[in-house]
Amino acid sequence: MAKKRKRAPKSVLKLPDLEHSKSAVLNSLRSVSSQRSYDHAIRQFIDWYCSEPRLACRDPVPDLPRASALRVVNNQPATRSGTAFGVRGCRYRIAQPGPCRRHTPCEGCEEARNPCRELAHSRAGRALLSTFDRTSLRGKRDYAIVAVLLGCGLRRAELAAAQVQDVQQGEDHWVFADLIGKGGHSRTVPIPGWVAEAVRAWMTEACITAGAVFRPINKAGRIAPNGFSPKVIWGVVKRASAACGLANIAPHDLRRTCARLCHLAGGELEQIQFLLGHVSVQTTERYLGCKQRLHNAVNDNIGLEPQP
Repeated sequence: MAKKRKRAPKSVLKLPDLEHSKSAVLNSLRSVSSQRSYDHAIRQFIDWYCSEPRLACRDPVPDLPRASALRVVNNQPATRSGTAFGVRGCRYRIAQPGPCRRHTPCEGCEEARNPCRELAHSRAGRALLSTFDRTSLRGKRDYAIVAVLLGCGLRRAELAAAQVQDVQQGEDHWVFADLIGKGGHSRTVPIPGWVAEAVRAWMTEACITAGAVFRPINKAGRIAPNGFSPKVIWGVVKRASAACGLANIAPHDLRRTCARLCHLAGGELEQIQFLLGHVSVQTTERYLGCKQRLHNAVNDNIGLEPQP
């Protein structure tokens, strides 16, 4: 009886192979925003990969994020990081035959992660907020946007999608009620008093009583009846950070800043996790960059000390 010959791995990757791997990676993602970002990154890589004479190589999928993939896009670190993760997902999918499964980034992806650029302390946050002219309509809106990012830790998409009916008062505290976040998860986000005042000042000045909370303002000063794209929030943060000398600050860095300041103020890890809407507490721990504190350690006074 003849032995069944073992099928040799492909030494040449063709466009259908790459497209199939891309579809497998995108189908493993729940977030529409993540699917869009990964799709763009992988398409950029496929265009580059197919345009060069490297299709016949010993290792059809080399260690991409460390070498080639990070040079595909000459962009910001976050963009290169997205490209690295997307391409690494394709590499994992090609290397693992069989049914599609959720890809797990390898250790090499850690090098591609964008370093946390959260504001180091509350003084930097106050400096960022001080750049807005709160006497103008646009200044009131932009101040309220940054206040919500810093004070509530919302994502850009969550902030852009916030509706007037979401802003409610519960247990003598203003909240964003039943906010739909990443992965379709719902949560209630408390609004600090100073943030609620900023949002209320903007809504009163703009006469907003229903629909989207934050809206575009044209050059004539007229307010649009609908909301805006999350890209507008990026522009607001970029202009404010440039005005106070804080380079390369992104909206998501303000979310990390909110988490870090909550932690420094004595906030419990579980409560910070609820605030940010993280499914895994490990994600919250990465945001906080927790370090062991020896001064006033957590086990110094736990009620078991001998009484004098």
